[in-house]
Amino acid sequence: MSTPRIAILGGGITGVTTAYALTLRGLDVTLFERHRYAAMETSFANGGQLSASNAEVWNLPSTVLKGLKWMLKADAPLLVSPRPGWHKLSWFAEFLAAMPRYERNTVETARLAIAARQHLLGWAAAEGIDFDHAARGILHIYRDRAGFEHAAKVTALLARGGLQRRAVTPSEMRGIEPTLAGRYHGGFYTESDSTGDIHRYTHGLARAAQRRGAELLYEHTIDQLRHEADGAITVLARDGAGAALQRRFDAVVVCAGVGSRALAAQLGDRINVYPVKGYSITVHLDDAASRAAAPQVSLLDDETQLVSSRLGPDRFRVAGTAEFAGENRDIRADRIRPLVDWVRQCFPGVDTRRVVPWAGLRPMMPDMMPRVGPGRRPGVFYNTGHGHLGWTLSAATAELVAGSVEQRLRQPAGGRYAPA
Repeated sequence: MSTPRIAILGGGITGVTTAYALTLRGLDVTLFERHRYAAMETSFANGGQLSASNAEVWNLPSTVLKGLKWMLKADAPLLVSPRPGWHKLSWFAEFLAAMPRYERNTVETARLAIAARQHLLGWAAAEGIDFDHAARGILHIYRDRAGFEHAAKVTALLARGGLQRRAVTPSEMRGIEPTLAGRYHGGFYTESDSTGDIHRYTHGLARAAQRRGAELLYEHTIDQLRHEADGAITVLARDGAGAALQRRFDAVVVCAGVGSRALAAQLGDRINVYPVKGYSITVHLDDAASRAAAPQVSLLDDETQLVSSRLGPDRFRVAGTAEFAGENRDIRADRIRPLVDWVRQCFPGVDTRRVVPWAGLRPMMPDMMPRVGPGRRPGVFYNTGHGHLGWTLSAATAELVAGSVEQRLRQPAGGRYAPA
């Protein structure tokens, strides 16, 4: 009997972690990615945080009120395009319906984030992946009492999920990060959180999966998925030159980010992922003064919905905002400007002459919880919809879905494996 063959659709952080987790289990893995390299879309230039402390889901009335208030403000932290569409309307209807599960989902997200740390950091150590990892914690900053008091309530929920973070005074905040300028009511500091470069991590783990036997088919676009009568799944794809490829697999794991919705429909499932655009800038610290003035500790500013991470000695990443405007990857100057202004205000000594802008589409489910596990049909699995916490949660959800795939397909048969 042959080893079960698994197709992974998508080469971002969730696809690559899933491929790696499956290779560790001795399964035959083929990963399809439409770009020339791994992690070239949403996993390319995110905020850099591995942030269990950012586990709070967004399903609150205040989120809706902010979206309505900022709808016509081009540089708002949360921007909802007024253009109607069935996908957007259905997503927001389910977002509202998930509000009663706000506390439960926040607690569960914190648990997942904590579980992910051991795998993600352990894999990096085992494979020798250098990704500018810095274990200096994350500091949440608040300018007013209302924001600080809400954060205190969130802290209690995070504690139920197993995460400890502590309140800090403005003077303690400056002790943690001396370069931070401005006036603040207070903050919360999570020592166990950390930061790093998601693109470097994903690229390194993809190479590790390949060394362990995974086949990585870059520049391959999925044309069609077909569930056969015998339970196999046929993947029809095209390479960069337009040549057709057809393969049969015992199972398929959809990890295609915002593309997961269309692929799931071909497999008989409804995965209501919506593309929520986020922006980032990478500030190059080209002089000694800028390197000294840029923060070493990662920050999260809840008021502006921005995060920052130091990536090695000479880069500083600022990312955030949320834009509901469909599958649009355009980089808008009016959305980038607030990120640059934030650097000027909070870290005035940093030179912002060399700033690289970027935009990516976060794959978000209406309840903010990733879709992990089997689909309706045999051999179909999902690991997608992680939203703004894709990197933070990826190693845990990869382990979950890999275990589910193995349980379904791996059957003892004379020391080998037999497809289910």
